[in-house]
Amino acid sequence: MKKEYIIPIFVPHLGCPHACVFCNQRKISGEQKNVRAEDVKKTIEYYLENFKDDNKLVEVAFFGGSFTAIDIELQKELLEAANEYIEKGLVNSIRISTRPDAIDKEILKMLKSYNVKTIELGVQSANNYILKKAERGHTFEDVKKASKLINRYGFILGHQMMVGLPESTELDEINTAKALIKLKPKIVRIYPVLVIKGTKLEEDYNNGEYTPLTVVQAVERSKEVANLFNKKKIKIIRIGLQNTDEICEPGSKNSEVVAGPYHPAFRQLVEASMWYDAIVYKIKKFNTKVKEVEIKANPEDINNIIGHKKENIEKLKEIYEVDIIVKSDETIKNGKFEVTIEKTYDDIIEEKQKVNK
Repeated sequence: MKKEYIIPIFVPHLGCPHACVFCNQRKISGEQKNVRAEDVKKTIEYYLENFKDDNKLVEVAFFGGSFTAIDIELQKELLEAANEYIEKGLVNSIRISTRPDAIDKEILKMLKSYNVKTIELGVQSANNYILKKAERGHTFEDVKKASKLINRYGFILGHQMMVGLPESTELDEINTAKALIKLKPKIVRIYPVLVIKGTKLEEDYNNGEYTPLTVVQAVERSKEVANLFNKKKIKIIRIGLQNTDEICEPGSKNSEVVAGPYHPAFRQLVEASMWYDAIVYKIKKFNTKVKEVEIKANPEDINNIIGHKKENIEKLKEIYEVDIIVKSDETIKNGKFEVTIEKTYDDIIEEKQKVNK
């Protein structure tokens, strides 16, 4: 199997006609200057020199801004710079992220000509009231139109949604996930809202007009929507913002995060919680009170089964008084696991009775 590599190129706030309440894109991306063709080439060259695998798939990804809303000549300049490496056989594809209201047929034809493969739309919510509160500047109708066009033109469609937007409830976010599923994205990203310095949301937070989710709340909400996407086999490529020098623990040096559900291992918290629910469900199906069980799973799933800092193991012990033995088994597929009873409370009683005889 070929190893997949991403070459990230940030185009902070280029072309974006709106300043969403949660967004200070220059802070999120960690980039402060505008990008030109020469910057694209330098970045690609740097990454290509440092990739170790010969058998690989390489994608250039333009992140951070509303790519298709920037000046058309600059779009072409940046895409042409990246496409040179596709024509040389050094890069396999290009990915962009953009706004739903910055997509039309002419744009898509142009993107096709430069070998763009994946288009991610910043959707954030399917609720028009919440989109307006977030000052997104587009409606969910724009999302539907853009998504259908992107699919029709043969691109890989990606959606990005948020949990914890102003006045957004858990039900709103579940409904957003369900609405996105109907539009048939191949990939999704789930972002909990963080309060970033220099944003309208920071003002609202300081004025007591916005209360961010706690980490626990954000994990639960992200888990609910992730379960919906997983059931439809839609690939979740990110849960939580990428950790950077600026996106880190609130209050730490250089951090631009004022408040909100930041955690350096946020995705693991979400996935571990999903595993915990699945394990508890299986244990409860046993028609006896168990004391010790063995869980076998693929090695790649072991960390999430154990949980961040062994949280799942400790919770099962504390809440259900169950001891867990976790073993890796490469024959078991990712996402699957086997549970066997090692000891029940009846076994313990029986052992004690034997000792007392």
